[in-house]
Amino acid sequence: MTDRLFRALIAVAMTLLLAGCGGANLRYVHTAPEAKDFKPKKVALFPVDAGMYPEAQGVVEKVMAGVLIERGRFSRVVTADSVNKLVETREDFKKLYSEYMTKLKMVSFSDPELSKGIGETIHADAFLLVTVDYWNYVLQGDDKVAKVGLSMKLVEAATGKIMWKAAHEEVRGYKLIKPALADVAKSLAKDMISRMPH
Repeated sequence: MTDRLFRALIAVAMTLLLAGCGGANLRYVHTAPEAKDFKPKKVALFPVDAGMYPEAQGVVEKVMAGVLIERGRFSRVVTADSVNKLVETREDFKKLYSEYMTKLKMVSFSDPELSKGIGETIHADAFLLVTVDYWNYVLQGDDKVAKVGLSMKLVEAATGKIMWKAAHEEVRGYKLIKPALADVAKSLAKDMISRMPH
């Protein structure tokens, strides 16, 4: 009886442990203390920084917009395409956006005045900035894998405060048929966005 009870307890403990690891921890995550009170209703997806993987930009923008809308957390999702159109058609917005992104990339400074101006112009409470870290098919040892890595930053528009940032990757093995990188990206985006403050 004791042996059976012990085995049952071990089985329950393992089940709980595995359930707790359901989505493995993100490779990197930082949440600002203020994020617990941050409940954005309208989010803007900035154009994706695809870096060395320019072919990924449009795909990731479409995937991210789809996942943000599908999650149903936001009453409004401004797509990267809409942000791009504003940059192309409105000189005032282009100036705000360019200055904001330059400061963010060059000196890691999310300028509160510029951020507020962008938020007011596009009617968004928050911005989501996404960078593609990996987008390829590679060999890991003897295994063929599809690998997608993303980094994200969620910024409060009114203050410029980076409320949440995270980086993660998904690796999917295959034998003959390559999984579509867009499908891997969608799975990864769903996982990451589910952990974003809301």
